[in-house]
This record gives sequence, structure tokens and C-alpha cells, in this order.
Amino acid sequence: MIRSYILNKYLAKEFLKVIINMTFIFFCLGFVLNLFEEINFFKDYEVGIKIPIVLSMLVVPSLLTEMFPFLILLSGMWFFHFKLKKTDEIIALKVSGMSNFSVIIIPSILSIIIGIFFITAISPITSVLVQKYETVKGGYEKDKDYLAAITVNGIWIKEKNMEKNNLIRASNLNGEYLIDLTIYELDKQNNFIRTIHAKSANISSSKWILNSITISDKEGNFIKEKGESNFFYKSIYDLEKIKSLYSNLNTISFWNLKSEIKVLQDRGYSTRGIRSKFHRSLAFPFFLLSMLLLSGVFTLGIRFKENNWSYVFIAIISSIIIHYFNDFSAALGKTNKLPIELSVWMPLVIIFIFSSVGLIHANQK
Repeated sequence: MIRSYILNKYLAKEFLKVIINMTFIFFCLGFVLNLFEEINFFKDYEVGIKIPIVLSMLVVPSLLTEMFPFLILLSGMWFFHFKLKKTDEIIALKVSGMSNFSVIIIPSILSIIIGIFFITAISPITSVLVQKYETVKGGYEKDKDYLAAITVNGIWIKEKNMEKNNLIRASNLNGEYLIDLTIYELDKQNNFIRTIHAKSANISSSKWILNSITISDKEGNFIKEKGESNFFYKSIYDLEKIKSLYSNLNTISFWNLKSEIKVLQDRGYSTRGIRSKFHRSLAFPFFLLSMLLLSGVFTLGIRFKENNWSYVFIAIISSIIIHYFNDFSAALGKTNKLPIELSVWMPLVIIFIFSSVGLIHANQK
């Protein structure tokens, strides 16, 4: 029992070392690549190098989380091949009574624990960092005069043009219609001009059709009441743009996903994207586990006559295939071809089954 504890502790410590080193490498690589992107974005602004560096530091942790399953795959292959097979430690472990399955058990448990830690503890931090990133960078966006958000108080849109500023609020979205719409018109100095209220507005195009409108001046006096007549409003937003307001789901912490889903449901907004994010978060620890098992299959179950480049090639090809398989399944979910739950969990189950079968085969060697 003591000997088994010592061996398991050794495997856990060495595997964690590999993960930490690989994480540092991925972080540095992501930082450098993103830094070039930020420098290119700010090439027309006199901001120096400080802001691009700060922005890269803010966004890279979120990118690292998205890459972590593939980091686990590479870490597992490095650990099993270079740490155990190349140094013949795997032979010593087998002599002591451990099978290939026993060797993989401890890294598998650690992968699940790391996955749970990332979702419950790291996710809230990265979501705050991404929010800060978008706030800072948004201040330099050329189209910053156009803002939109979905909150518990409704759908809010801010627009500016050559003549005036408009602040728009609607209670919810129902199909192609914004319901209970109010447009607050202001001049260029943000002085209130008038209010336009409509029971609904068809936003299928950027030329909105407002129904049952009432117009009042800054004193609250009715200027015109058009009843069921139509009134046109030219906007920068249409239905597709309104539906893409939550395109960056990385700004939402795992702990806030449920409440955000309820807000979107109350506003009549599609929740498929955010529900997909929720299920991906739940599946994340198991995704890491399946990638770890897959690395064990490739290294302990397959031999390439000490050709290290074969393992590198397999790691790259596997990462690409899994990435596009996940994207394809997610696309089926977003287009209603598959239920959201199935589109998220199906790739994971397939990878897990393939890894388990390969692991059983490797354990017999």
C-alpha cells in the first residue's frame, strides 16, 4: 500500500510538472501572437506598447482555457512518451506491478480535478479579464458610437449620426419584432428633443417599421398620434445584429450562465449559444479526461520505433481533427440540426469511446 502511494504521488508530481511547463509555453506563445495582433490594431493610434501588452495579458488566460484540452493532449503524450517510455521508467513501474491502465489512472484523476478547477475558479477570473479587455479596447473602436446590450431591464441600443443621438429601449424580442419600443432622440449636445413610442417594430432589415406609434416632445406633450399607421426608422442594427449581441460568451462566468439564460429567455432572445456554452462548461472536465486517455492510447498503445516526430505529427493531426469535429457538431446545434445537448456531448462521447477501446488494447501489452 505504501509503495503504491509513493508511486502514485511520483506520477502525480511529474505529470503536474509537465502541465505547468506546457501551460507556460502555451501562455508565452499566445501572448506573443496576440501582442502582434494588438500592435496591428493600434498602429493608427499613439498609445505606445503598454496598452497592447496589457490587453494581451488580459485576453490570453481566456484563450489558454479554450486551448487547454489540446494542452492536456500534448502534456499527456509528452509525459507518457518522454518521461516514462524514453527513460524506461514504464518498465520499472510494470515490474513493480503497475499496468498501463494503472499508470494512466492518476493523470486521469488530475485531469478531471483540473477541469473542475478551471470551470469553477478560473472561469470567473477570465470572464472579468475579458470584460476589462473589451472595455479598454472598445474605447478605441471606430464604431464605438454604436452600442447595444441585453439586460434585465430590456434591450438597449445607442446610436449616433450626423444630426442627433438616439437611445432606444425595447422590452423584449419576439421573432422579427422588438416589443414596446421607445426611442429617445437627443441633439448633438445630448439635449432631449422628443420621444417616439411604438407597440412593436419590425427589424428584419435596418429600415425598421414601427407600428402604433406615439410621439411626444420634451415637455411630454403629444405631437402626433398615428394609431396603426407605420413609421420608418433607419438604424445601424437589424435582426441578425441584434441576435449577435452575445457573440463573445467568454465575458460570462460559469456561475452566471444560468441567470443569463433566464434573462435572454425573458427578452425573447435565442438561448442556443449560451446553453451550448453551459453544456460545454459541464463537459470540460470530461473533455480533458478523454484527451488524456487519447494521449495514453497514442503513446502506450502505439509504437513508432522511437520516431519522436511521429508523435508530434499525431498530436497535431488529432488536435485539428477534434477541433473541426467539435466546430461541426456545434454548427449543427446552432442551426437546429441537432439538440444543443447532443451537439456538445456527442463529440466527447465518441472521443471517450475511442480512447477507452484503445486503452483496453494498450493495457493488454
